[in-house]
Amino acid sequence: MRSVFVGLPGACLALALLAGCAAGPETLRLRQETVSVELSDTPFFAQERYQCGPAALATVLVNSGVPVTPEALVSEVYIPEREGSLQSEMIASARRHGRVPFRLDGHVESVLAELYAGRPVLVFQNLGLNRLPVWHYAVTVGHDADRGEFVMRSGTEPRHIESDKDWLARWDRGGRWTVVVVRPDELPASATAETWLAAVAPFESLGRPETARIAYEAASRRWPGKALVWAALGNVHYALGEQSEAAKAYARAIDIDPSASLVRNNYAQTLAELGCTERAQQELATAEVGANPSQLTLLRSTRADIAALNTSARCPLKP
Repeated sequence: MRSVFVGLPGACLALALLAGCAAGPETLRLRQETVSVELSDTPFFAQERYQCGPAALATVLVNSGVPVTPEALVSEVYIPEREGSLQSEMIASARRHGRVPFRLDGHVESVLAELYAGRPVLVFQNLGLNRLPVWHYAVTVGHDADRGEFVMRSGTEPRHIESDKDWLARWDRGGRWTVVVVRPDELPASATAETWLAAVAPFESLGRPETARIAYEAASRRWPGKALVWAALGNVHYALGEQSEAAKAYARAIDIDPSASLVRNNYAQTLAELGCTERAQQELATAEVGANPSQLTLLRSTRADIAALNTSARCPLKP
């Protein structure tokens, strides 16, 4: 989804046009199929003029254990000339504070799953109309199934109530943008291996491989049968100079998916650097079977690199 600006006291103003969708079936399902939950201990920060972004972000960051105030976040997310905050800046700020901002999938069931797991949900709303939007960040902290209401930290209200119908309609008009902010070792209830890896991967390009390693290790515990999780863990170990650990992770990935030619390529490179040259060449030979042309080019380049590698290290891995 494209980023948008937000602002306005108690709400947030921007010029954009988003399509809404009917909330009727979901409203009925919420009343019939859910149980009530409210995260009463979630902190509250009253929103200053135009600054719903810093206040809402501070709420979920503090809830995750980061000691921060809305005032400290203003310089990170608030754009004075626009009187609001970009979604991209909200995401970047969460990462800057060592937390993983995880975008939910746009299904209300995922919002409820996070609430049931004890996590407040940062939500982006359009309090106005599609043709005249009023953007607003708030934090959803509960749902009353009997009354058909959502409970929120919003604006200057520590316990703002919205009916299911209103909450869903405003969420629809806001593009169904919802995020939970979690520690790198704390997997969201609604995450899949693929969506979690995608949320964590930016830490590697941001020069925070240690954070990525913690998150990938957590993923390997939840999804031990996912080859892509072990491959990602191997890559970050390698980036940290931890070749032995990288080799173990790559080996796990290959055990799960023997056809993963590119993982074998990385495994071979790592083995060679550890002094296991013969095993490295064997892995490349296996990877070349059935590899496509672009993969073959990479594999042959790695083979040449290994041949030129001058190492006297003794292979520390068991045969």
